[in-house]
Amino acid sequence: MNRRYRKTIIAGNWKMNQTPAEARALLDGVKGLCAKAKWCEVVVCVPYIDIPLAVRVLKDCRISVGAQNMHQEASGAYTGEISANMLKDAGVKYVIIGHSERRQYFGETDALVSQKVTRALEAELRPIVCVGETLQQRDMGITLEIVGAQVKAALSAVSADKLRRVVFAYEPVWAIGTGRTATTEQAAEVCNHIRTIVRKKYGARAARGVTIQYGGSMNDSNAKELLAELDIDGGLIGGASLKAESFATIVNAANQ
Repeated sequence: MNRRYRKTIIAGNWKMNQTPAEARALLDGVKGLCAKAKWCEVVVCVPYIDIPLAVRVLKDCRISVGAQNMHQEASGAYTGEISANMLKDAGVKYVIIGHSERRQYFGETDALVSQKVTRALEAELRPIVCVGETLQQRDMGITLEIVGAQVKAALSAVSADKLRRVVFAYEPVWAIGTGRTATTEQAAEVCNHIRTIVRKKYGARAARGVTIQYGGSMNDSNAKELLAELDIDGGLIGGASLKAESFATIVNAANQ
């Protein structure tokens, strides 16, 4: 982490878990354990149905509410979808875009991710843009090429003045929900590569200000080591975010 230039962000991704009745207890737990984090921003990215509850529960503390997805259009005949402006009006501050599960199960492409990033920024949301390689791509030795192409596509329509609102989350697909984690060296290498790409497009000063998280089974056991790396500025946390105590341990590791 490098707090001199950029914000440290720990974001929990609840995925398709927690009914509103279940979410209340988890939100209360997170609020009680994480609300006083001084050196990092805490975010909970909840299912759409839990957003109103999360906004109410967390309104008087420093924990932000995020969504897990959004549609690329501002409005229209898109039954079942949610727009960026709807999220903004509901009190959402962050939105995850391009998660590997969206890419894998719902066919989201780099071009679609770019459209969503642009729309999120127009609505003054902060997109958490997920990038990462499959196990096959890593074994082929093309990790940096794959991640680089995803980063370039996501930023293709992002102006320099809006770049600072963009957060990247490096999530190796093979480490999401599997219990496997990239080594500290592997994670640091890719996060550094992401920053290098941003530097080439926008300059050194802009690149220093971009927050780059690591996701992919970051947990209360490995968070401290991963967060010690200069270019890893936080985490996008899956399973561990569903347990208030585990999530708080990660937040505390980032808050040192």
